[in-house]
Amino acid sequence: MVAKLTDLSLEHAYWLCVSLNFLVIAAVIIWLSKKNLPGMFRNRTASIQKAMEEARKASQDANRRLAEIEARLARLDGEIGEMRGAADNEAVAEEARIKAAAEEDARKVVETAQQEIATAAKTARRELTAYAADLAVALARKQIKVDPATDQGLVRSFAEQLSNGGRRKTGKEDS
Repeated sequence: MVAKLTDLSLEHAYWLCVSLNFLVIAAVIIWLSKKNLPGMFRNRTASIQKAMEEARKASQDANRRLAEIEARLARLDGEIGEMRGAADNEAVAEEARIKAAAEEDARKVVETAQQEIATAAKTARRELTAYAADLAVALARKQIKVDPATDQGLVRSFAEQLSNGGRRKTGKEDS
């Protein structure tokens, strides 16, 4: 039909229709694109700018955090030094406390030993005194021999002393 209206050959009419269809579709696409594409490009540009701004803020936040961490690390050396100093001071104080406790324990051991020595000496003195007394009595028994006549004389002498009020009779009183 187009070939009859335009007096073109069938092949040229075919290409004319294809070209016209292409132009119509291209014009519709361009018209729709002019209407919608600027808004899409603006939205895309805005979202890209927003993403870039968020990335910049995230980068600033990361840099701030990094600076804080580096500051903490810088202070950490000082804190570690302080902790070491405190630990050294505590170690010195603990050593002094342990030495004082050891000295106190040694003093207590010496006092206990002295008390035990004193007690042992008293016991030894008592035992020695008892032994000496037993030995003296045993020697006196061996040396003194009392027969019945001597025993009666001792009893009479004791009775006389009791009757005289505890005074002994001397040779001068008899005369």
